[in-house]
Amino acid sequence: MGNSIYGIAVSGLRAAQSGLMTTSHNIANVNTPGFSRQETVQAALTPQFYGSGYFGSGVQVDDVRRVYSSFLVAQSREAQSQAAGSSEHAAQLAAIDNLLADPAAGLAPALNDFFAGAHDLAANPGSVAARQSLISGAEALATRFRNLSDRLADMRDGVNRQVDASAGTINANARQIAQLNRSIAETQGALGHAPNDLLDQRDALIADLSREVGATTVTQPDGSVNVYLGGRYALVIGGNSFDVSAGTDPESPRDRTLFIGQGGAAMALRADDVGGGRVGGMMQFREVDLVEARNALGRIAMALAEDFNLQHQLGQDRAGAAGGAFFSVGAATAVARSTNVGSAQVSASIVDASALSTSSYRATYDGANWQVTRLADGTAQSFATLPQTVDGVAIALASGVPAAGDSFLVEPTEFGAAGLGVRIHDPALVAAAAPIATAAGTANKGSGAISAGSVAAALPLDANLRQAVTITFTSAGTFDVTGTGTGNPSGLAYTAGGAIAFNGWTASISGTPAAGDTFTISANTGGVSDNRNASLLGALQTARNMEGGTASYADAYAQLVSRAGSRARELDVASGAQSALATQTADQVQSVSGVNLDEEAANLIRYQQAYQAAGKALAVANTMFDALLDIQR
Repeated sequence: MGNSIYGIAVSGLRAAQSGLMTTSHNIANVNTPGFSRQETVQAALTPQFYGSGYFGSGVQVDDVRRVYSSFLVAQSREAQSQAAGSSEHAAQLAAIDNLLADPAAGLAPALNDFFAGAHDLAANPGSVAARQSLISGAEALATRFRNLSDRLADMRDGVNRQVDASAGTINANARQIAQLNRSIAETQGALGHAPNDLLDQRDALIADLSREVGATTVTQPDGSVNVYLGGRYALVIGGNSFDVSAGTDPESPRDRTLFIGQGGAAMALRADDVGGGRVGGMMQFREVDLVEARNALGRIAMALAEDFNLQHQLGQDRAGAAGGAFFSVGAATAVARSTNVGSAQVSASIVDASALSTSSYRATYDGANWQVTRLADGTAQSFATLPQTVDGVAIALASGVPAAGDSFLVEPTEFGAAGLGVRIHDPALVAAAAPIATAAGTANKGSGAISAGSVAAALPLDANLRQAVTITFTSAGTFDVTGTGTGNPSGLAYTAGGAIAFNGWTASISGTPAAGDTFTISANTGGVSDNRNASLLGALQTARNMEGGTASYADAYAQLVSRAGSRARELDVASGAQSALATQTADQVQSVSGVNLDEEAANLIRYQQAYQAAGKALAVANTMFDALLDIQR
């Protein structure tokens, strides 16, 4: 019996010692990131039958296990991943909002200054200083457009650099997770017990990986975990990891993206494929918000340049020559996907700037038809052939033969702002005047009066625009026209205030002309102080030439700023909520797995007392054993 008590006491000493070691280990790692507190699992040894009943034979330590909730850890990991993505996305978008809404560096003040120069020219058409002021304002406006576009391009380059850097981080984590998988599987298989500290190290690496990209895990029977990128693409399988690489996006050659090998072929990943984390947030920002901002800015530049050029070309410069194009502007582009197998090349050009959207497009050939998809909302149209016009953009097959599956990224306005420049540098070439002049005959007897006339908004202008045309009234209600390039119509009915149009101009006569009264429309030979075209140029400031005739340039820019601001605020709120959720789930994990020093202090006392009690039992067993020896003597 003494021997049995001795064995029981020794087992108690060992169990208490195990508890003290585990508690001490917990206390030592109270500040170790990712550490899960551990506890000993004790069980009674098999009792022995001594005739009068079963007597216990002591205690054994079955295991040392982590206090751990796989559900809470997975929930926290997902929340941390989404929080990292939202935070990165919100920070990037806030930079766009600050850039566009800046009262000094934004586009609005430059637009106002430019059109102020146009209004000043209309007030002083003969002034060389006013002409130079318009040119200077135009150059400042073009510079502002380019600077804003360059800043947005810098943001894109910044995302590309971060995507490149992330590939190394992802691979390093994946390799370490695979190595730990091997160690855990070997240790657990050989000893039958989970290596708790290795499991914590692996969980910490998976958490780091999840903050970089969206990562999901599946635990295997041998204790290893398989890790999937975005829930679909294998990154770690058991003890093997699969590297990701950064490279040029085949769909968009100015972007860098991540590739992962699947079935022997490297697959390019989109933001949705990445599934979250910092990289997912950055790519989401680049694919949606940044593209929209650059397209919207380019659309304003293209519409302004087209409208101003058109009106300027309808005017007359200081020397009497027709006005030229005032602005140059970036062109629409169409880029082939790098994996295309056909020889086709697609081109894009702007045919109606007022109909442009802020989206890019993808033109894909399926072997029989072309499908053009607006990327902003996924709206698709199918065409049997090209060219076709979509949202003011003419998409054409420039050369070659397409193959089924060939795809082209069409960017109508991406480079509109970056390519904006001023083509007129000589103040004398500013077309402030109208190219025609109207006059009433000096011998007229009636009360008829002719308007100043305007030039039709169509280019090229009628070749006979400046040819002198005479309107002669044969009666108070009829008139003949001579000098037109299309014949000499006669007997035309007169309507007071009605439009009379020939040779590319339009004028109107009001009042009551008398028979024999004449009116002439001819070239403007003394138009140095003529402000008619300058006034029309200035009127473009408030003209609703965008959004299908519903918005001015300032309105379109205000909408861009408003969208960026609203989106930034929306993401900031979402990011705050996601961060709060991440904190909450992390706290829940800590409440289960974290080390509580008060609790561990209590455990120290409990195991110390257990050790002392087992020691006392050992002393009693020793006394009993000595008594037996004395009896034998």
